[in-house]
Parts: sequence; C-alpha cells; structure tokens
Amino acid sequence: MKILVALTYYRPWVSGLTIYVERLSKSLAARGHHVTILTSQFEKGLLREEVLDGVHILRVPVAFRVSKGVVMPTIGLEATRQVLHHDVISIHLPQLDAWGIALRGRLLGKPTVLTYHCDLHLPKGLINFAANHVVKVANRVAAWLSDRVVAYTEDFAVNSPFLSRYLHKLVVVSPPVEVTKPEAEALEAFTDMHVRGHTPVIGIAARLATEKGVEYLLGAMEQILVAYPRAMVLFAGQHEEVLGEAEYHNRLLPLFEKFADQWRFLGILAPDEMASFYQACDVTVLPSVNSTESFGLVQIESMICGTPVVASNLPGVRQPVMITGMGKVVPLRDSDAIAEAILEILHHPESFSGDTGMIEEQFSPMKTAERYEELFQNLLKYKGRSSKS
Repeated sequence: MKILVALTYYRPWVSGLTIYVERLSKSLAARGHHVTILTSQFEKGLLREEVLDGVHILRVPVAFRVSKGVVMPTIGLEATRQVLHHDVISIHLPQLDAWGIALRGRLLGKPTVLTYHCDLHLPKGLINFAANHVVKVANRVAAWLSDRVVAYTEDFAVNSPFLSRYLHKLVVVSPPVEVTKPEAEALEAFTDMHVRGHTPVIGIAARLATEKGVEYLLGAMEQILVAYPRAMVLFAGQHEEVLGEAEYHNRLLPLFEKFADQWRFLGILAPDEMASFYQACDVTVLPSVNSTESFGLVQIESMICGTPVVASNLPGVRQPVMITGMGKVVPLRDSDAIAEAILEILHHPESFSGDTGMIEEQFSPMKTAERYEELFQNLLKYKGRSSKS
C-alpha cells in the first residue's frame, strides 16, 4: 500500500504525537508499505524532502505561526498531489489542515483514517482563544469526513467531548512503544554522570509545558525530602525555549532554584539514554492536568524498564497503571497525593512490579502497525465493493 501520513510536526520535533507517528511509520515501512509523511517545515533549515528509516518525508514551507500552530499557504496543492498518488490517508490530530486533507480523501475516494491523540488546550490569550476554536471546528469537519477514528483507549474516547461524537466510527488501537535496553556499562555511566550517590531517584519525562503539571511534583518535594533527604528528581525532555511556554517556565523558576540540589534537567535524551534514564529511576511521575494528555507513552516505556509510575487520574492516562498494576493513580493537581503515592512505591516496590515482557509485546510498534494495516485493508475492500455496486 501507499500510505500518506499527515501531521503538523514531525522529526526533529519531539512530542508524544511525533514519536507515535515515527514508530508507526517506520513499522509500516518495514512491513513493505510505501509511507509518506506530509508535515510542516517548521524550521527553515530543515530539508524540504528526505528519506529516514525507509519513510519519505515531505515538509511544506511555513509562512508564519499562530500560537503553536503553523500556516502553510501551499499545503492544499501538496495535499492534492499526495492524496492522488496514495491508496490510504492517515491523519493525526490536532492539526489545523486536517479537514482539507480529509475532504480530498472523500472527494477522491481514498480511505481516510483519523487518529485523535489529545485535546488542544492553548494558554490563555485572545489569539489562543481564537486558535482553539478554529482548530476544534477543523477537527470536527475532519472527523465527519473520515471513514474511521482511532483512539488509544475507550476510556479516553467516551470521556472526550470530541471523540464521544464519533463512537460509531471508533477503533481502539494500542499506541506503539519501544525501549532500547541499555548495556550495563551504559547504565553505569549514566548513573555516575547524573545520579551521583543520590537515592531514591524520581523521574519525569516530558516537555516543560503547562499541561504537564510539573509544579505539582515540585509541590511534593518537601514531603518526599523529609523521608528521603538525598532524593533526586531527573527531568528528561525539553525544558528551555519550549514553544509558547516561556511564562510557565518563568513562573516555576523560583521552585527550580529552591530545589536546585535535588532537581536535575537532562534535556532531550537519545533512545538508548532514555532506557538508562528509566532504569536509573525508582519511580517515574506523570502529573498531567488536562486532556492534552490522553495516555502518556512514557508510562509504558517506564514499565517496560521495570520502573513503576505515579499518574494523574485522567481518562486514558490512568489506563496503563490500571492495566498493569505497576503504579498508583492520583487525583489531579494534588501534590500531597503525589508525595504519598511516591513514598508508598518507594517503601513497597515489590507491590508494584509487573510482567514487563507482556507489556512490551502488547504495545510493540509492529503490533500497532498490524492493526492499522488491517484497518486500511478492510477500508480498501469496502471502498472497492462500494464502487462496484
């Protein structure tokens, strides 16, 4: 099959959405399909066209930004060309241009599958308020035009104001997760460099963004340090110059300075470094505060490495802990609950272990690709029968 995959940001951008699409696309390409990524040239230095890991990437020039979104005047022309030359379309939301791509799929008779990753919650402001509403309308049109709508979990779908409108089109597909197990020497080197005798180690893997609820882990620190004075938090992910999050960073800066000896920023880590990060941690935390987080792939990555998780009680986000038993689910925006859950896991780690091999198999990228492949093939057969009748 020739599969067209559309999303606003792709590599080298780092987010849960781009990691999902990268893993899915590489796996589909490995299964013998021709995969094209249609995305934005969000930085002028990026190549307009290249092939990475067997995946063909087309980047459309960006004229200007609106909040975290991009405006690409030539996206319509490029989308028409690509839809004409592909068999199926895989659109990933949130994405401002999704409706136009879905419309082309409908008009040209190409099966179109929309994957909904999360709700959009931009920071306060007149421009962001307008952008929120424009994207919501575009997403609804795209979903109406699409043949199927994919969600990570039924839990998130039935609780989502957006997805709950399209349950008749819903297909649940587990997200793709993979972790490269570190060599003993690499893990030792990582620990020597970043941990340096601190124990226990608490991890958080995220961008420093408003929806991640980082302040609630910071709020738990004093209680944790009473029990474990040498505790250390390792923050893996982008923490400086995060698009649209300067105000949030500045607001948290006094707390970062307060806990400077117990909080270490690692920046964006390579896949092998991420595996060392998870294994160096005694527990990881996902304190997200709203439905821009629909699952949290980092939870499964942590669990595959044998490290339990404390996660917010959000639809979808609570599912990994509920499925595996490897952690605790806590109320939203509750630093005391986060501290208590972390301390319980640290006191009784044997109570939060799980079958890491089973988790790894259930969420393997190849299994996710198989589900998409089956979905595409069924839609192609359906469209074929419809055109003959």
